[in-house]
Amino acid sequence: MEARAPDCLICGVDEAGRGPLAGPVYAAAVILDPRKPIKGLADSKKLSEKARVELSEQIRERALAWSVAFATVEEIDAVNILQATLLAMRRAVEGLARAPHEVLVDGNQCPTLTFPVRAVVGGDASVKAISAASILAKTARDAEMLRLDALYPHYGFARHKGYATPAHLEALRRYGPNGLYRRSFEPVRSMTIPEEKS
Repeated sequence: MEARAPDCLICGVDEAGRGPLAGPVYAAAVILDPRKPIKGLADSKKLSEKARVELSEQIRERALAWSVAFATVEEIDAVNILQATLLAMRRAVEGLARAPHEVLVDGNQCPTLTFPVRAVVGGDASVKAISAASILAKTARDAEMLRLDALYPHYGFARHKGYATPAHLEALRRYGPNGLYRRSFEPVRSMTIPEEKS
């Protein structure tokens, strides 16, 4: 591939939600517009919730293109969390309104794409487009967990977002896993009772 031209469209990709016991895994793809810089982009995990929400709005308004996608709990259990994450990433890239010249993915694994793609370890902190993707993925997944919390308040999804906190594990022991839980993950797997067939 030739050296990047000034107008080369670089797409950043990152995920959110690989570790939780419940809920989908999300991914986002972002092509930033160099003419509309966004201050404060950083790894979403190092930003406050308020900052993430504010930045996500700016990203959606100023980026040349962005897309958010996910893989379901059923897909996670069927193919494993790594493959489901790569699936969500591929869906995010394929959902872009513009085709990138190169895709940069946070981490050390890449989804299979029709575009040139490479992994960047620590990219969520060093590549602005990946930082933007991490923010969109995180805020989109958090919004989904808030929606699920309204439907199933006894699990406390609004607080822990599905991660295995002590309070979440206590709720899980008390109420048992429902269809939102990743049955391939422990301790959910050990608690799962085979579902009755209708």
